[in-house]
Amino acid sequence: MDDKKDNEKEKHEGIDHEEEEEDEEGNKRAVVLGPQVPLKEQLELDKDDESLRRWKEQLLGQVDTEQLGETAEPEVKVLDLTILSPGRPDLVLPIPFQADEKGYAFALKDGSPYSFRFSFIVSNNIVSGLKYTNTVWKTGVRVENQKMMLGTFSPQQEPYIYEGEEETTPAGIFARGSYSAKLKFFDDDGKCYLEMSYYFEIRKEWPAAQ
Repeated sequence: MDDKKDNEKEKHEGIDHEEEEEDEEGNKRAVVLGPQVPLKEQLELDKDDESLRRWKEQLLGQVDTEQLGETAEPEVKVLDLTILSPGRPDLVLPIPFQADEKGYAFALKDGSPYSFRFSFIVSNNIVSGLKYTNTVWKTGVRVENQKMMLGTFSPQQEPYIYEGEEETTPAGIFARGSYSAKLKFFDDDGKCYLEMSYYFEIRKEWPAAQ
């Protein structure tokens, strides 16, 4: 039974490329992994084996079979970004952002605490090592380069929610003005699910519409 589980694990984790591992003498050698197969097919394999079924449930968690496709590639759809600031109503921005008449996706008050909250849906297959980067420039100079690991997620119908740590916008007259940014979501295999450029503004006061 252990050999059977090991074979199943190899099928689940295998992706069609080579990896390196070290032998006892420290020498690296290439290991060719098997092709990735659809998760739906994985769940159907040996479904009558109770022990193996429980092992799969432990490995995969609660998988929504309605979200499983026939392809082996996972899909991630980022639905929206919510800006949270104490004492302010939540600002929900559907993705892709809709810019205002000045070209800004949103505006923040200088010296104010805030945090971002993302919601996203995973379908077809497990996405491994989902992460995002958010790079910000002011007058052509990079002022922030944030990279955050979100984790590994199984397909499900309900959106996942991720809320970042609270930060504070820069303060002062030199911090105010226009900023450009690029947001990107991708996984451990380098597959990109969202890459979006946008502009925002830091102002002396909160906009009246927010």
